[in-house]
Amino acid sequence: LSCEAGDDGEVGRGNRANGLITPMRTMNMEATAGKNPRTHVGKLYNVLANQIAKSIVDETGVKEANVFIVSQIGRRIDKPQNITILLPKDQMDKSEKAQRIASDWVERIEEISKGILKGEYSLF
Repeated sequence: LSCEAGDDGEVGRGNRANGLITPMRTMNMEATAGKNPRTHVGKLYNVLANQIAKSIVDETGVKEANVFIVSQIGRRIDKPQNITILLPKDQMDKSEKAQRIASDWVERIEEISKGILKGEYSLF
């Protein structure tokens, strides 16, 4: 649905998946509350991007990782149109490992969906 069809943002845009409003950093405007945890890319990809970023930091030792996941209408949920990972300039040597980590997480997207249903992930 869209605003033209009755989905007018009743849950509020302050309900980010990570619980933060970050005006000087990249953020997703998607609210996750009330969305289907099996099919709504705004909900799934928010959690997935956070998990990928956390794993990249934990497994590679980079200072930070920003992960952007783009969907496309009609594509399978486990086949994002694009995943972009931004690492600090001085740590770009970790980019191949970061891409492998992202691929591993995408293959496990069903686990994310199940984890959301079980309350394993913070959504706001």
